[in-house]
Amino acid sequence: MKKIAIFAGLATTLGALPAAHAQSSVTPSSVTLYGLMDAGLVQEGGVSKLTSGISAGSRLGLRGTESLGNGWQAVFTLEAGVLSDTGRSDQAGQLFGRQAFVGIDSPLGMLTMGRQYTLQSQALTDVADPFEGGFAGAATNLAGYSATRIDNTVRYTSPELRGVTATVMYGFGEHTGVVADQRSLGLALGYVNGPLTLRLARQSRAGEPGKADVNNTILAGNYNFGVATAFAGYGRNTGDGSTMFFAENPYGAAQAPTRSSDSRDAIVGVSVPLGATTLLASYVRKDDRDVANRDAQQVAIGATYALSKRSKVYLAYAHIRNRNDAAYMVGNATEVGSGNRAFNVGLRHAF
Repeated sequence: MKKIAIFAGLATTLGALPAAHAQSSVTPSSVTLYGLMDAGLVQEGGVSKLTSGISAGSRLGLRGTESLGNGWQAVFTLEAGVLSDTGRSDQAGQLFGRQAFVGIDSPLGMLTMGRQYTLQSQALTDVADPFEGGFAGAATNLAGYSATRIDNTVRYTSPELRGVTATVMYGFGEHTGVVADQRSLGLALGYVNGPLTLRLARQSRAGEPGKADVNNTILAGNYNFGVATAFAGYGRNTGDGSTMFFAENPYGAAQAPTRSSDSRDAIVGVSVPLGATTLLASYVRKDDRDVANRDAQQVAIGATYALSKRSKVYLAYAHIRNRNDAAYMVGNATEVGSGNRAFNVGLRHAF
């Protein structure tokens, strides 16, 4: 009877172990639903319309983390673009066309895989442009390359060391029969010290068969003086298709437009907070180094008024002066535009 009692006690103890293990393996995790809805009126090229995502693309997203212990955590983001004026999907109908990635964040840095923003585009919109790539004044109307995201990418960002971070990003082409097609490499070096932010970024992708690779490089910075923040950036674009291109010229030019293969971008701007109001202004210059010399200049002004921490109204105006049959157009965060000048007024709400 004593042996039976001992074995019964041991069985009871062993039977409790899986439950205890299962309970200890449960780690803290969280999933956040977030989004932004933006809609307003656009007047451009003699056309007036209601449009979505003027200041920033409307979106609905999920992001989550799970603690893995010792400062390590699994992370993911799924972000869908939404056209608030029609309810349709943005990014050519892709379900999660804005972002879709999974990865690990740790004391050694962050490694993520999926559809992600290009490093050159982020440096331009997040650091150099007071309009943050939105409104009529978006620097992306002239500067840099039109692609803001790349599929099939692996991205690593180092831990911050004395304000310095480094990021490397590789995109797999994955085009049948053409291994190099659309392969891309991004490199960035950032520095933040109090009111100063600097970032050097380069995004390269394989060129079309028989043509040189496409490279977009930018040095971007801003400095917060308290009463105002000054913005500046200088970029170099090389390779066929390294900058914005429109197959049809809306201005009835004598010559058909061609893609630039060598250009320089210069950006200066300012944002001035005045209570709930923020004033914005910028100047962007496209210096085309090709024989056609299709230069362009953009001047933009705007203002936002914060109704709350998450809601604001805005207005903006921009004008592009094209030279030598250039065909650049004033767009916004979602659309490429249809003329060389545009006026916006709208409302955005983040949640």
